[in-house]
Amino acid sequence: MEPIIERFLRYIAIDTQSDENSTTQPSTTKQFDLQRILLCELTEMGITATLDQYGYLMASIPANTEGDITPIGFIAHVDTSPDCSGKNINPQIITNYTGGDIILNKERNIVLSEKMFPELRNYLNQTLITTDGTTLLGADDKAGVAAIMHAANHIMKHPEIKHGQIKIAFTPDEEVGRGVEHFDVAKFGARYAYTIDGGEIGELEYENFNAATATLLIHGTNIHPGYAKNKMINAARIAMEIDSMLPKYERPESTDGYDGFYHLTGMTATVEEASMHYIIRDHDHDKFLLRKNNLTSIAESINDKYGPSTVEITITDSYYNMRKMVEPHIHIVEKAIQAMKDCNVTPLVRPIRGGTDGASLSFKGIPCPNIFAGGHNFHGRYEYLPVQSMMKAADVIVRIITLFAQGDKYQPIDIQQTNTHI
Repeated sequence: MEPIIERFLRYIAIDTQSDENSTTQPSTTKQFDLQRILLCELTEMGITATLDQYGYLMASIPANTEGDITPIGFIAHVDTSPDCSGKNINPQIITNYTGGDIILNKERNIVLSEKMFPELRNYLNQTLITTDGTTLLGADDKAGVAAIMHAANHIMKHPEIKHGQIKIAFTPDEEVGRGVEHFDVAKFGARYAYTIDGGEIGELEYENFNAATATLLIHGTNIHPGYAKNKMINAARIAMEIDSMLPKYERPESTDGYDGFYHLTGMTATVEEASMHYIIRDHDHDKFLLRKNNLTSIAESINDKYGPSTVEITITDSYYNMRKMVEPHIHIVEKAIQAMKDCNVTPLVRPIRGGTDGASLSFKGIPCPNIFAGGHNFHGRYEYLPVQSMMKAADVIVRIITLFAQGDKYQPIDIQQTNTHI
């Protein structure tokens, strides 16, 4: 496992945090720092690769056997979440994990608790990489990057493995929802692809949230509080009123599986003015529309109550559920399931409670399910990565490649029997 560990540690040492407030592509130039390293590593492997001005790194391995083999791609993103610092990551390696709590930072009393995160028990006697409690780890998605690179290196060193064209892409800005904004589908050249951007070992996802963002600007009237009766309109209190009008059990902390939600991600407020930022999510498209309409209706009711210009609302769609784009090509899901079984991995077919680059790419003409990279607790200080899971992700990539080279000679899988939707 040492080479893949070394890769992962090398990649997370580089700060690639994206910036949702930036208007450039990529949103931060430091994402190029990792892309250039990956470009060099791919070139050293003998793989042709290019890096464009938007921060997209694309590479291609030519087929080494004759026949009409479908070109397939593997994709991961290099940026890390703006939610938590990705600078000066100080990873801790726990070999032969024996169970119990893991002290991340003794001075700050930050503990990766087995009680809070019981899935730790699934990784007894394995090697875990954790944070030091002050940053995220970056397994989202540098574990995916490392798995793809490890698999590519293996393919190049073993020409006896027969394969068709293999396409690789490392994207910027996935965490801020702009991962495929300038993605050149024709240049990439894959008919189908897989993002290696999932969580725990076995995850396989081909349906995701429909997603939108909502911004509400609230205009109040500030009057001296001693003389405010029937005159003051308190924008901060109206913001609280708006949030109270949304169903309290339709928040992230109260939902799972196919449940949608409204999530208040940020708010600033004074008497004079307030702003609120929501993300809206639902797997079902009709329910997604109802959620957007509900928030709009709430804003209209506030304007009826306090005045026509009290609230301005802007709702922008981010991405859509890729299920309808993938299901007509369900054999690519079947192949991923078969590959996992062949690698002694139990497939966990679930809806993504989020989104990936693959969701948008599916609507751009490349059906693109999502496969596990192995990490847990993304975007925060409790993030950790079982190394064996990342290694299995690389194994599954190689196995998918060989299954595509076999064409339809594999045994199709009954998706409904395998599906473990929560």
